[in-house]
Amino acid sequence: MMRDIVRIDRDKCDGCGACAKACSEGAIELIDGKAVLVREDCCDGLGACLPVCPAGAIAIEKRETPAFQDQIVMAGCPGTRPAEIKSGAGELTNWPVKIRLAPVSSPYFRNCDLLLAADCSAFARGSFHEDFIKGKKVLIGCPKLDPEDCWDKVKEIIRNNGVGSITAVRMEVPCCSLLEKIAEDCGIPAETITLRTDGSVLKKREWWTGRDLNARLLACKASDLPADLPAH
Repeated sequence: MMRDIVRIDRDKCDGCGACAKACSEGAIELIDGKAVLVREDCCDGLGACLPVCPAGAIAIEKRETPAFQDQIVMAGCPGTRPAEIKSGAGELTNWPVKIRLAPVSSPYFRNCDLLLAADCSAFARGSFHEDFIKGKKVLIGCPKLDPEDCWDKVKEIIRNNGVGSITAVRMEVPCCSLLEKIAEDCGIPAETITLRTDGSVLKKREWWTGRDLNARLLACKASDLPADLPAH
């Protein structure tokens, strides 16, 4: 697939090994005194190795390469194990929430109402948990920084788990429009809420698809929604 990946200039590399230490995915090794990208499928293309290279030997390029194998990379990390949160300080009931770490299939996604949120949105709005997370399972990501396969994964999660509805919370910035596109095209009842950078609601859009909204959503009253949600 076409995606971002690290490129190492062997001539510039001084063999310090800083990039290999910075690569938590283990995609870079020192071979014969030079840094080498030994596992392209384990390189996420985010470039944690770039700022630590004193020789300027590393760059990010877009080219045809194997898809990032996040399941291989994350298999040993305790923070990626799927879990249901029974009680906590907020409304979150599933873990992990990052799209890149979330399982494609999980009991807690089955027939759920899904919240797909931009990373920044929860920080912009102080009442985010109460207003948007309550009663939903959560996935978060950044349309600008997360690779394309993350968004294919969201569609797969929706298909594999019989997700009942999707609410996409995005920021007003143009790069967040991908979230709205996913909600619109997912084939289930969907809505998009756009936040300003001060956390207030700029607009709300709703799509009524071939499937009816489930009973919980049909029963939702205006008084249950955040006060600043515009009428639609």
